[in-house]
Amino acid sequence: MSEDVTEVLPGVFRILDTCHVYVIAAPGQPGEERTGIAIDFGSGRVLDLLEELGLDRLTDVLMTHHHRDQAQGLAKAVEAGVAVHVPPVERDLFEKVGDMWQGRRISNDYDLRDDRFSLLEPVRVDGVVPEYRTARYGGVDVRVLPTPGHTPGSVSYLVEAGGTKAAFTGDLIYAPGKVWSLAATQWSYTENEGPAMVVLSSELLQREELDVLLPSHGEPMTDPADALARLSTAMQRYVDFRRPHPWNVRGLLAEPFIEVTPHLLMNRSSQSYSYVLLSESGAAMVFDFGYDMCTGLVSSTAREARRPWLASLPALRELHGVTEVEVALPTHYHDDHVAGMPLLRDVEGTEIWAPSHIAPILATPLHHDLPCQWFDPIPADRVLGLGETVRWHEYEITVYDLPGHTLFAAAYAFEVDGHRVLVTGDQQDGSGVPGERQEILNFQYKNRFRIEDYRKSAALYRRLRPDLMVSGHWRPRWVDDDYLRMLTERGEELVALHHDLLPLDRLDVGADTVLCRLTPYYSSVPAGGEITLTATVRNPWPGKATVTVEPVVPPGWRREPGPSTLRLDGGGMDQVRFRLGADTVPRRRVRLAVDVTIGDLRLGQHAEALVDVVGEGN
Repeated sequence: MSEDVTEVLPGVFRILDTCHVYVIAAPGQPGEERTGIAIDFGSGRVLDLLEELGLDRLTDVLMTHHHRDQAQGLAKAVEAGVAVHVPPVERDLFEKVGDMWQGRRISNDYDLRDDRFSLLEPVRVDGVVPEYRTARYGGVDVRVLPTPGHTPGSVSYLVEAGGTKAAFTGDLIYAPGKVWSLAATQWSYTENEGPAMVVLSSELLQREELDVLLPSHGEPMTDPADALARLSTAMQRYVDFRRPHPWNVRGLLAEPFIEVTPHLLMNRSSQSYSYVLLSESGAAMVFDFGYDMCTGLVSSTAREARRPWLASLPALRELHGVTEVEVALPTHYHDDHVAGMPLLRDVEGTEIWAPSHIAPILATPLHHDLPCQWFDPIPADRVLGLGETVRWHEYEITVYDLPGHTLFAAAYAFEVDGHRVLVTGDQQDGSGVPGERQEILNFQYKNRFRIEDYRKSAALYRRLRPDLMVSGHWRPRWVDDDYLRMLTERGEELVALHHDLLPLDRLDVGADTVLCRLTPYYSSVPAGGEITLTATVRNPWPGKATVTVEPVVPPGWRREPGPSTLRLDGGGMDQVRFRLGADTVPRRRVRLAVDVTIGDLRLGQHAEALVDVVGEGN
């Protein structure tokens, strides 16, 4: 073989390129076509070396991460008919990388992730690899593990070859105790989420009882436990160097859970906090499950900057006797509360139960214009009615509407270990001290906050009188009469402030001053096709008013009907539907709107919607 090709294990070859490209020969019978799969692809020179490798073709390439030194030759792979598989978190940086280049901030930029070391042009992707599971590619069984650190979405691949258990680790590790790049681990300004993730990934990978590590840069490591332990220790020193106080990152893995009561745990490692209700049967129910084992959130909210994984589950099993995570319930739809639920369902078989007003938001993200939604639909396995009490093993759990932080939020009440508990999500911070520190009510106008929401939630708390309230970003709160009284006072003060500051005595513009909305807010339509938009309009006047709603479309679009007129009672609400015909030219994010007049209140182009006009092959 040439000096650029080395057989590192029986049937496993390393090709020196812009990164190390590994080729695993598929088992086969004499006379059959000789195939293999590749881990990473470099410049694609592996395609010129197939004869030297004893192969007729490659069937698949599995990418450890999106960086250009790993991926710049992928267009050649696609042209050669090689199927491309990428980490789930980073898919957009392969097949939609043009969007990143078009939208990536470069002026006054505080997002330091190395995402600009991506492909220059998009490449077709055949699928994403199934994290925590084993899949067969070209006759080779490959187990996929999340190993963030070098990038948020990085993965490692575990393969048995010639009786040896090997891990293809990408750029997680270069040599014992060393990484290929420290700069790549800096994901945001002044913070060190990436180095802390390297510690966690190193610790988790040590548990796999590996025989050899095969990195993208550097030589094979035949004592993986020592190599990873040295990296974990060295990177922990680096993390501590950049913090005012030492941070025991490995302690998150050792015990991510805090016992609130013997059968109720708080996951202190997650963003936001998840709570685990334990059944005597060994089953567990989780309230919220967003970013498990989180070392911080970078400033970007792009898909590739957000890492759902299941790093806390081993401790849940080993230390708390959990045999199955049966159910997950969201308090609301925000990504830090739900991002990990699809992975939990895919890997653990967990059912997602969602309240009736949250389930549609999870199932159709971007149908409504709401902040902080997860990228993908999360359909519920069971929809719970507001006010409904459900039985789960020995517990009865009641669902309550809890608008405030967002219009689409719920509280869950149950009794555990003799205590009445209420799970409240992000409604308020829970750290107020009567007479010393006022409670912060966590309302956001874009979340559809309404003026009297906190007055109503305070009334609910007084009625339920929980012993304990647990929330998403603050420690559990033991409740007394003084605290309930303070929440009541804060709710009333919030109502009074809005009445002082808004012209509510003349017309009810609401807390957010939005009187008409369009749905779906963001959608797609084939070029030349039709889309139906629904305008939901509310009359802010105390008496009846005539409402005119007129669609506004760009040149080349058709609208049907034209202006629509409604007659609404004071405070009344109704809907108008418009059929709109798209232009024949594909275009991203076409802006549509409605011009609204209510009585003598001329609102103009008050509500908009975005539509991607998609051409054939897009």
